[in-house]
Amino acid sequence: MTVRTLQLRTTGPTETRAVAAAVAVLVQPGDAVALSGELGAGKTCFVQGAAWELGVTGRVTSPTFTLVRTYEARVPIVHCDVYRLNNLQDVLDLGDEVLAPDAVTFVEWGDAITALLPEDRLDVELLLADPDALDGDRLVRLTASGTWQPRLAALTEACAAWRDGDA
Repeated sequence: MTVRTLQLRTTGPTETRAVAAAVAVLVQPGDAVALSGELGAGKTCFVQGAAWELGVTGRVTSPTFTLVRTYEARVPIVHCDVYRLNNLQDVLDLGDEVLAPDAVTFVEWGDAITALLPEDRLDVELLLADPDALDGDRLVRLTASGTWQPRLAALTEACAAWRDGDA
């Protein structure tokens, strides 16, 4: 499967949420978005931006201890965090509702379970631009495969202000 990547640079949580909002405008029921990056890189911040763009008005928090949170929105949201899961069977035990066909699923630490995610997805990698500056800029790499490829072109335009070159 062919993939394309767009690399962006954000200067803080507000901009990271704005990139996520641009992604949210393009999500469709059944989509999967896999988020990766070290602790504190901005995975939950990204989901917040997407959720708020989709109409969630309440607090959006990491499901680190609950594993899964759902939010009612224009496109319902399933928000998973697989950081604390020990093996793929633990993920399978979460059930089919995690990749619900009528919702968009955001998976924090999604790079740990790529074998269980659909090939047709958007991968979002969040990196500290300076590993010594937790409050510094973030590099946001959006890697599109399948039906996300044409949507990446729209994201490239919507996120032009944060463009950091293609990876």
